[in-house]
Amino acid sequence: MSIPPTTPPSSAAPAAPDAALLAKATGGDQMAMIELLRRHGPTVRSRIATKISPIWQSMIEPDDVLQVTYVEAVMDIGRFQPRHEGSFLAWLTLLAENNLRDAIKELDRAKRPSPRKRVESGPSDESYVALVELMGVTLTTPSIQAAKGEIKTALDAALDRMPPDYARVIRLYDLAGRSIEDVATDMGKSHGAVFMLRARAHDRLKQTLGNESQFFSRTS
Repeated sequence: MSIPPTTPPSSAAPAAPDAALLAKATGGDQMAMIELLRRHGPTVRSRIATKISPIWQSMIEPDDVLQVTYVEAVMDIGRFQPRHEGSFLAWLTLLAENNLRDAIKELDRAKRPSPRKRVESGPSDESYVALVELMGVTLTTPSIQAAKGEIKTALDAALDRMPPDYARVIRLYDLAGRSIEDVATDMGKSHGAVFMLRARAHDRLKQTLGNESQFFSRTS
């Protein structure tokens, strides 16, 4: 989600307080949400920038973190409950810190050989089964092997309802077995941004499968 540059409020039209914007944003007002992100995004960006170690700065930028954080914030704002002045900024900062943490964890893991065999020939029923196993989603049918077709159908339906970048990173990296270099190039994003998107996409996919599919149950 791209947030327009901040413009100073005019003296004739003072800026609305966060509480008023939050009341609108949690009710589905997109413009109020955009204003909140525009207002607090620069502070979150500054905080995140200080947490990126020099060894990762070539692979992840503060703006990578911020863009994924904006997507998550927009999807979850309906469940946000402000408890005190500054709650929104604290919540947005936490989302960003979690995204950065997951990106660094996956970047570090990518430096070591993976024990999981990657798919090399493109998406198949086996790659869908491997994704389910990787995410630790519990299958409610007696046998994964006996339910391959149903697994693929349920996963494809869930991916179709996810944000486009989330679905795309799973299809390219997890299902097609593409390298992180190829996926980053294809999506026009840094390695860190790809890993952040993948972590959040896995979270959303597990939630969707557990809530909506007859073949899966939630593990958390």
